[in-house]
Amino acid sequence: MPFSLDGRVAVVFGVANKRSIAWSIAQGLHEAGARLAITYQNERLEQEAKDLILSLPGAEALMCDVSKDEEIDRLFANLKEKYGKLDVLVHSVAFAPPEELRGEFINTTREGFRIAHDVSVYSLIAVSRAAAPLMTDGGSIMTMTYYGAEKVVPKYNVMAVAKAALECTVRYLASDLGPKKIRVNAISAGPIKTLAARGISGLGEMLKSHAERSPLKRNVEVNEVGDTGVFLASDASSGITGETIYVDCGYNIMGF
Repeated sequence: MPFSLDGRVAVVFGVANKRSIAWSIAQGLHEAGARLAITYQNERLEQEAKDLILSLPGAEALMCDVSKDEEIDRLFANLKEKYGKLDVLVHSVAFAPPEELRGEFINTTREGFRIAHDVSVYSLIAVSRAAAPLMTDGGSIMTMTYYGAEKVVPKYNVMAVAKAALECTVRYLASDLGPKKIRVNAISAGPIKTLAARGISGLGEMLKSHAERSPLKRNVEVNEVGDTGVFLASDASSGITGETIYVDCGYNIMGF
């Protein structure tokens, strides 16, 4: 592993199963030597998530619903007691009601809009605020975004608006936390067959289009996104903050 994270403590939000981007980043962080706390959302996901998380020697599995402030407070109190500090935070959390990702964007409901922004965007603010006091030696915070924040992707709908808000949030958090030597960045990954992505109608066509139009003529692999996460966690990215880093085989540079 080219980047050493020995002695670093990382918390990863968003591990659902072995296909998730959060899991790929968690594996990379573990291989680089980081001590890991990995969260799962609720009791329904507990068994699968715990079995996966505990397969990484020394990793701790913790439940946290990021839409609930009291659960965030409890989690970070636990992290402070167990580790005393925090160096890396991975926010790989996004959700919109499935029906919002099927029809036309103009039919977005008020409640669907609220949920998408609360879970996918505000949660980054909430966990960053809780993490900052533990990042006494500085740190790295990263989140996951997608090209739909910039260009229209059919059926991505309200999630695209949430991702645009997320990218703006990254810049404002980077400005606020920079004096504390805390960096905040986003990874914009190309489409990957994750559990969350399967909720988007037309995923197959999206994958086909990316593979045809990207300069590398293929889709990105989840481990490539994981490697970028390790880079952002390491000192090799010490001068990078407030940025959206594309890991999409170059798709975003193409006009047509």
